[in-house]
Amino acid sequence: MFNEMSWGKKNRMGQIIQADGRALMLAIDHGYFMGPTRGMEVPSKALEPLLAHADSLMLSPGILSSSVPVTFRGGKVLRASGGNVILDEDMSNEAVILSAQQAVRLDASAIAISIYVGAEYQHQTLMNLAQAIEDASDYDLPVLGVTAVGKEMKEKATDKRFLALSCRIAAEFGADIVKTYYCDGFEEVVAKTPVPIVIAGGPRLDTYEDILRLCHNALERGAVGVDMGRNIWQSEHPAAIIQGVRGIVHGGLSVAEALDLVNSLATDENRRTEVFAAHPDDAAVQTKH
Repeated sequence: MFNEMSWGKKNRMGQIIQADGRALMLAIDHGYFMGPTRGMEVPSKALEPLLAHADSLMLSPGILSSSVPVTFRGGKVLRASGGNVILDEDMSNEAVILSAQQAVRLDASAIAISIYVGAEYQHQTLMNLAQAIEDASDYDLPVLGVTAVGKEMKEKATDKRFLALSCRIAAEFGADIVKTYYCDGFEEVVAKTPVPIVIAGGPRLDTYEDILRLCHNALERGAVGVDMGRNIWQSEHPAAIIQGVRGIVHGGLSVAEALDLVNSLATDENRRTEVFAAHPDDAAVQTKH
């Protein structure tokens, strides 16, 4: 898959996409614009039961430095664009917040840049991607392009033509991997994107079966893996659902088989502890992005 890459870049990509061609990335970068998101208020504690089951983490540089043990040997995909917060009406006003040199010093496997195609700051975010790719090329550092939509364009997250447009543009700029949403006709998005795609988990789904079916369908239609966050660490049994997702991604399990695995692991011992009481506005905020 990566024969045209330098050894260093192949090595870093191999920390994300495993030898079987699949990837299970755990997204915990939400705090860069959402602050102490429910379920990830204390990242070091939330991560304890999950690290052994993730191939890689997508996270901010500050959380890597403060909350991830140095014994973690998986991949690290560092959030390199930001400058927006959940309070903003327009989420697309981002800049580059992490250089490739800083990322390499943090032992990053890749950096992640969001693009907001069709939004007010579309051009700025595309230039962020271009700048990051040029910067990263000096270090043979892979770049993950994230097709973000923001609050004002949320309906685009299920629009096949929009996702194909955004993914292809990210690949045309030189992104090595693309993260996007799953949609009807997803196989067409994959076919039109000449680099590997991982799917976003997006907002909380209703059931474990819904989560597992999303993963299974995306892989069946060409995704190399998932970059899932809230549907894992906001669930009642995070350690159980991540193992079910892993069973689909790397074990070839069916949805039914993975669900049986999750149910067998969904014990009181594996139940997520509510560290803080939920605020009444939390649910509404979660659905905005």
